[in-house]
Amino acid sequence: MNDCCHPPAAAKQAPACHGSTPAAGHEHHGHAPVGPWRMAASVTLHCLTGCAIGEWTGLAIGVSLGLDTHHTIMLAVSLAFLFGFALTLMPLMRRGMSFSQAWKLVWLGEVVSISAMELVMNLVDYHMGGMGPGMSLAHPQYWIAFGTAAVAGYFAALPVNWWLLRRGMKNCH
Repeated sequence: MNDCCHPPAAAKQAPACHGSTPAAGHEHHGHAPVGPWRMAASVTLHCLTGCAIGEWTGLAIGVSLGLDTHHTIMLAVSLAFLFGFALTLMPLMRRGMSFSQAWKLVWLGEVVSISAMELVMNLVDYHMGGMGPGMSLAHPQYWIAFGTAAVAGYFAALPVNWWLLRRGMKNCH
């Protein structure tokens, strides 16, 4: 079985992470088969990396410029999607896929996963007061809210990614 996260460079289509049945184990980085929850955890951590980079950048810009909360959220979410997709598409393209091929492979799973993560991250951050006007990047509340939001976003997206992987709607990347 091909390693789902690192298909051969010549491959034009990355194999799905799921086996012949949704409950099948997965080859991961040349090691023993990986169970569905472990694969979902790995995919969710990858998703969180892109989302957190974009989310933090958007919040930092919005808070530093004193943007109102709604504009800060819109900026953070937009950048989270941008970075989330970039971290997914770039490795696939480095392995020989065109942008169009990579996009067709990942867009639906990424939209669903990032949306779940961003919804929860922004709700937590907003309710903890980490993104309002007058907030400073030097204020501990900013960092407490961001850290708590990242953890909450991870746990919100984990079952979503598990479900997407089990149904073949998301590939590992």
